[in-house]
Amino acid sequence: MRALIRGVRKIAIFCHRWMGLAFCLLFAWWFFSGIFMMYYDYPSVSQEDRLQRSRALDASTIRLSPEDAWAKLGRDRSPGGVRLAIFDGRPLYTFVAGGGGRGGRRAGRGGRGGNAPARIYADDGTPPGPVSRDMAQRIASEWVSPRAGPLQVEEVTKVDQWTLGAGLRNLRPVWKFSFPGGNQVYVSGASGDVVQYTTRGSRIGAYLGPIAHWLYFTPLRVQQKLWSNIVIWTSGVATIVALLGLIVGISMYSPSGRFQYRGAPSHVPYTGQKRLHMILGLFFGILACTWSFSGMLSMDPPFLTGAPAGPGGGRGGGPSLGARIQAALRPRGFDLAAYASKPPQAALAQLAGANVKELEFTSFDGKPIYRAYLGNGESKILPVDGSPESEFDRNRVLKMVTDAAQPSTPTESRMLTRYDAYYLDRNHGLPLPVLLVRFNDPDHSSFYIDQRTARIVGLHSDRSSFMTRWLYHGLHSLNFPWLYNYRPAWDIVVLTLMLGGLALSVTSIIMGYQLLSRKIKPAR
Repeated sequence: MRALIRGVRKIAIFCHRWMGLAFCLLFAWWFFSGIFMMYYDYPSVSQEDRLQRSRALDASTIRLSPEDAWAKLGRDRSPGGVRLAIFDGRPLYTFVAGGGGRGGRRAGRGGRGGNAPARIYADDGTPPGPVSRDMAQRIASEWVSPRAGPLQVEEVTKVDQWTLGAGLRNLRPVWKFSFPGGNQVYVSGASGDVVQYTTRGSRIGAYLGPIAHWLYFTPLRVQQKLWSNIVIWTSGVATIVALLGLIVGISMYSPSGRFQYRGAPSHVPYTGQKRLHMILGLFFGILACTWSFSGMLSMDPPFLTGAPAGPGGGRGGGPSLGARIQAALRPRGFDLAAYASKPPQAALAQLAGANVKELEFTSFDGKPIYRAYLGNGESKILPVDGSPESEFDRNRVLKMVTDAAQPSTPTESRMLTRYDAYYLDRNHGLPLPVLLVRFNDPDHSSFYIDQRTARIVGLHSDRSSFMTRWLYHGLHSLNFPWLYNYRPAWDIVVLTLMLGGLALSVTSIIMGYQLLSRKIKPAR
């Protein structure tokens, strides 16, 4: 038995030594970039960014009702929804194809074909026309500063480092404007929307963090399958390297201190870099293993995760339950004539001084409403037949959800005022409070509903959430509620572990260099 253990240990040492030599730089790369990942994201343009940087609506400039604007377009069927916002300094109606609402907004903006949104100015009833370079430059300058002029203008016809997202690839041609101070604004030539915005700081942070960590380099990332396979297999092999190191370290550790180090009993048989590497490995090796493994899970490797779960999460009635609830909360029965009794000018007058950046014509529970989006990120509900409200009635939302979930019934419903284990965000970007509703369906599904928008902002089920929540997010981000709720506790813990893992990787690099030096010099 002892001979077998010694044989297994020798094999583990041999494999760990040479595989560690091949992966020590990658481990150091991941730990170093992981520190920057804590504070830097890959640049993107959110809806909050658009609202904050756009001009507020002015009721005096709106001269066309949505019905008149739709009539000028000469379309046969009714739209699925309408939005009113400022575009190129003027109020613009955007009529969304059937389905409406902000849920289909990103697909519609700048789209082509029959589902493309129809747009017309609300001041004189003319369409905006093609997006020229001058128009794109005005939009980009407005985004950065109305008085700023670009230093460089470039038409992006191929994917670059900042337009790698699948959604951005379909918006070409794109105009790229570079401004003083390092600001770069990408404007879609199809829709005139700002689709990407970077600063010198965000680009540096992205290169040191997400791009390095995800191997998100343009030549590799454009080849989706190749990039995915490289990340999956390097993470998988790195997990094996770390696991072998743990096996070696634990098997070599002497609880009784039978080794000698500088004349004193020692639990570790090595000296020099090997000693430091083993000590660090005993403390941080498990993290190197779990972080590599959970990083592999982030790519949904088919040999482990199988087919991804649906929106309701799981078997039986799970997916259909989620779909039914989403359909019940989704606006329906859109009718332009329903807004005649309160035109957009009157709706804006009810929110005088509120800095309204966008009005959405929608409905809730079959009744027409306006949803006003403000510059500070908040939203207001304006029923056509009522006064402004901050959120929808909880009992109405719960009744709609309960009716849609039949034959499943709620086992719990309450307002959640703090993040829990399945609904949390370390940057506090997810809304609070939210309505939490749990059901007795086969997957024990739970839905988190924002009462201000009547939309599902989070969900989980017993079957689909374990691997994503705990094996990926839990192991990889250490996103536990207590650490998130009491920051900088999370920062201190994660930064300490990152630095420990980086130190472990540095000792691997030194040992790898020493090993290569010993092997190469005799050959010379």
